[in-house]
Amino acid sequence: MGNLLKVLTCTDLEQEPNFFLDFENAQPTEAERETWEEVDVVLQDARAILDELQAYKGAGQEIREAIQNPNDEALQDQAWAAVVPLVGKLKKFYEFSQRLEAALHSLLRALTNETYSDSMQHLEREQALAKQFAEILHFTLRFDELKMINPAIQNDFSYYRRTLNRMRINNVPAEGENEVNNELANRISLFYADATPMLKALSDGTTKFVSENKNLPIENTTDVLSTMASVCKVMLETPEYRSRFSSEATVSFCLRVMVGVIILYDYVHPVGAFAKSSKIDMKGCIKVLRDQPPNSVEGLLNALRDHTPSKRGAVIYYHPP
Repeated sequence: MGNLLKVLTCTDLEQEPNFFLDFENAQPTEAERETWEEVDVVLQDARAILDELQAYKGAGQEIREAIQNPNDEALQDQAWAAVVPLVGKLKKFYEFSQRLEAALHSLLRALTNETYSDSMQHLEREQALAKQFAEILHFTLRFDELKMINPAIQNDFSYYRRTLNRMRINNVPAEGENEVNNELANRISLFYADATPMLKALSDGTTKFVSENKNLPIENTTDVLSTMASVCKVMLETPEYRSRFSSEATVSFCLRVMVGVIILYDYVHPVGAFAKSSKIDMKGCIKVLRDQPPNSVEGLLNALRDHTPSKRGAVIYYHPP
């Protein structure tokens, strides 16, 4: 069942396109292979990035002791020694966001070009690339979920920058500056200052793709996003299709992908995902989210509320009956 199976026929915008997309088993065709292999290298590293982020403990104790004892040079040295390698990890995460954006651009080029007449054909005939696109979205939201529950990330980096500036003022050689200089530190600081940094990077990357490809109709990009959102919604709300998943983890995967493509659509589309002319059934998508256990989708609802510019601040939370 590695094919992208069409389950309903679309005749107009009100009757949205619906597909069963096999996120679990799709394999690349020869036509897809070059792009697939390029993106696969990034996705292989993405799994390691999530593992490292999940294991990130921070240097909170060393930092507290150093701050409480500002005249104890030994404690200052210990805190610095603890923070520098952690900042190296944070730099790695930041640089990976740039690689992820490049991979996104490769997939969008493949899924929006003129090889096929519309997004439905692209998704049906380039299943493995559609799966990779979904995996990027899944990684992005999972990364941000982990970042939001780990305050040590910003605390560590803030301490690093303060200490680096103090060393520079006092003309003290800073070993860690070779790892992250002041200019790079400013960019990394802006990255982590966002509540969902990877999602912002991906949204900005999608907007950049559209602006850099002015010869490509914007509908080529937005239609891929809206079709993917429709596919996920149908699979999640229809027991027959949902039962085809071999693992419950695929449910979580689909939820994240659905939210991710809605956010990207909202960033790129001139009037956004919530407009009446939108090709995404937003009421249906939000209902699918609300039908899940609330503790499993709160982060996704937050992301949908806070990162869709056309509806920022909207009340779309789950409200228990």
